[in-house]
Amino acid sequence: MAGLQDKINSLGIQFDQELTAAKVVRDLEKIRISFLGKKGFILELLSEVKNLSIDEKRLIGPALSGFKARVESELKSKEEQFLKEQIEAENFKKQNFDFTAYKTGVNKGSLHPLTSFIEEVEDIFISMGYEVLDGPELESEFYNFVALNVPKDHPARDMQDTFWVNLPNYLMRTQTSPMQIRAMQEKKLPIAAICPGYAFRNEATDATHDFMFMQCEGFLIDKNVTVANLFATVKIFLKALFKKDLEIRIRPGFFPFVEPGFEIDARCPFCKEGCSVCKRSTWIELFPGGLIHPNVLKAGGIDPEVYSGFAFGFGLTRIALLKYKINDIRLFLSGKIRFLEQF
Repeated sequence: MAGLQDKINSLGIQFDQELTAAKVVRDLEKIRISFLGKKGFILELLSEVKNLSIDEKRLIGPALSGFKARVESELKSKEEQFLKEQIEAENFKKQNFDFTAYKTGVNKGSLHPLTSFIEEVEDIFISMGYEVLDGPELESEFYNFVALNVPKDHPARDMQDTFWVNLPNYLMRTQTSPMQIRAMQEKKLPIAAICPGYAFRNEATDATHDFMFMQCEGFLIDKNVTVANLFATVKIFLKALFKKDLEIRIRPGFFPFVEPGFEIDARCPFCKEGCSVCKRSTWIELFPGGLIHPNVLKAGGIDPEVYSGFAFGFGLTRIALLKYKINDIRLFLSGKIRFLEQF
């Protein structure tokens, strides 16, 4: 009997030491298994009690039961203490949250493909001596139409093409060309500039058209500027952008703000016999442009007898389709993560 009592005393000391060393709830579970589990110390002692006499059982039984009750009680008390400390720590963390140190995860953001593309376009033109300008998206009728030699009866003024707003003579700009006039009025000659930005047209969307799209206006005004300067600028830009010579064609075209006017097209990279992107023609329109109309120069306060210039406007999103070989313009503004992750 003395041997069992010594074991109970020894296990009591061991239990106190392990309980003191416990730091988390997981440590308490290990102690519980060691002392109260099916192969624990207390059950081992109980198996030895059956060999004692009745008088010895009356002495050892209560001592062993008391030890078991103490183990259970102190384990439960310690667990409650740990849980309370955990809740207090979480509340303290919430109350002292450092927004500058918080990381939502390891995923990193990146520039939108159109943003990267526009920066590349700007770098090319800057290297050619052009200035990058910015202008208002809510534009007046004067800058968007009148000063650009667009007559009152031109189809572009019809409601199916233009988003008019509830302000007299104001609209969402249908092109970035108004910056031509603003630059002529504000800057000294010669002028070489581009103006990338959003344009808005009230038209149906498809693989190559959207009601809101990125456009870039480019123009150069100086003495003795000819169409040869325009064609050379376009070819140099396309070669720098695509890192190779593109197959292009030049066709005559009519635009109120240039005379003569031209359409510069590139061969469709998606097909050889025609597809939805090129409207079955195997060609994609890129650069409408030409020599700036004398009436436009006059509207900007420039004498067309002394100065001349060329202007062109191209869809940044459309050229981005060619560069990245994307067959639907709507993907750029779709917000689809799987699409954006490719860039």
